[in-house]
Amino acid sequence: MAESKGRGITVLMLPWLGYSHVSSYLELGKRLTKRGVSVHLCSTPVNLASVKKALLNSPSIKTIEIHLPNLPELPPHYHTVNGLPPNLLSTLRKAFDMAAPNLSDIIRTLKPDLLINDIFQHWAPQVALSQNVPTVSYITNGAVTTCYWTHFEINGRHSPFPYPEIYVTDYEKAKFEKLMKVHAHGIGTAERVSSCVRESKLILVKSCDEIEGKYIDYFSTLCRKKVLPVGLLVSETVDWKQDDDCEIFEWLDKKDEASTLFVSMGTECHLSKEEVEEMASGLELSGVNFIWVVKCPDRDFIGDFLKIFRERIGEKGIILETWAPQTRILAHPSIGGFVSHCGRGSVTEALAYGVPIIAMPMQYDQPLNARVVNEAGLGAEVKRDGNGRFRGSDIAEVIKKVVVHKDGDEIRRKTKDLSKSRRESGDKYVDIVVEELLQLCNI
Repeated sequence: MAESKGRGITVLMLPWLGYSHVSSYLELGKRLTKRGVSVHLCSTPVNLASVKKALLNSPSIKTIEIHLPNLPELPPHYHTVNGLPPNLLSTLRKAFDMAAPNLSDIIRTLKPDLLINDIFQHWAPQVALSQNVPTVSYITNGAVTTCYWTHFEINGRHSPFPYPEIYVTDYEKAKFEKLMKVHAHGIGTAERVSSCVRESKLILVKSCDEIEGKYIDYFSTLCRKKVLPVGLLVSETVDWKQDDDCEIFEWLDKKDEASTLFVSMGTECHLSKEEVEEMASGLELSGVNFIWVVKCPDRDFIGDFLKIFRERIGEKGIILETWAPQTRILAHPSIGGFVSHCGRGSVTEALAYGVPIIAMPMQYDQPLNARVVNEAGLGAEVKRDGNGRFRGSDIAEVIKKVVVHKDGDEIRRKTKDLSKSRRESGDKYVDIVVEELLQLCNI
């Protein structure tokens, strides 16, 4: 890889306002700067503040603040999806839409060669194209979700998806369609995604051929665009520690290799009281060591419950009620499984570090990600019962299969092989992406 391959190209990156989106763009931006591309990451001040430590390790990436209008119900600390009350999601989209003139000013001043934008701000490609700046869409939730819903948008909702192993239950569909119906300025999610894809010269997806090759190809056929994977991009700062994390890693260092679970349902998924109880039951029944990041909106319940549960499990587990250094935990050799909601960022990090997944999808694109993991033999899914609930006994059974029992040997082997292949091949996908960006810029 030649360091000067992309020299002279200036790229403006505009992710959606969720931390997982911003961090995905940041990781791609790091790889582009290593190949000589000048990268400017654009987001709201509160989002940029949340990644400032990562930016210290990547000084070549410049940041640009985009300012949303001051709305009474949306103060600046809500100019992000992180910690945003669900009822304000539509308001956040409206406010971001209203930032289009600010983006126009940024493009006029910066004069980038390309805009790499997310798929929820349909107005961004239009703003860029009005100044003769071509756009590239970077889809951070991978290929299968956009491919799945684009299929039904083009062929009709009753048209069978050509890959029956990828499906959405009625329970999951109801939750996903609720998100798809979130409107801002009369424009829903599906229309926003379609518009961004239609206006883009190239589509990038956070994935790799080894996991989603056929879905990448099918999505390309559906949208009649070139669709390229960027690979399993994860943070390169896994060895950086904070003082507050020492207890976690000292505890992990005492555990046997691949003997311990990491349990986290991401930044936006909160468990109900019943789900907390079933998860605790499953962890205890499995007999496996664990680190559990718990998020439950009922603070009175969770305090009392966890006090009793901590006493019962003793040294068997660590329970955290705030943030955890997820990437660095997954990279630790003692971790042998990840109980995950299957958000795209979590799936990518687990597979990049060779950790099999115990899938417990909650909403949005997570069920489809779980099906892909299961199909690829990189984990196993905990199925809900007939009432849409997870049961502790089922959680324990899947944990033991993936981490302990002999019938999980193939899952563990495939996951390790994928991680090894990623390390050995480097960022081969990014090299291909840079070549395509050069062609878009006629360089």
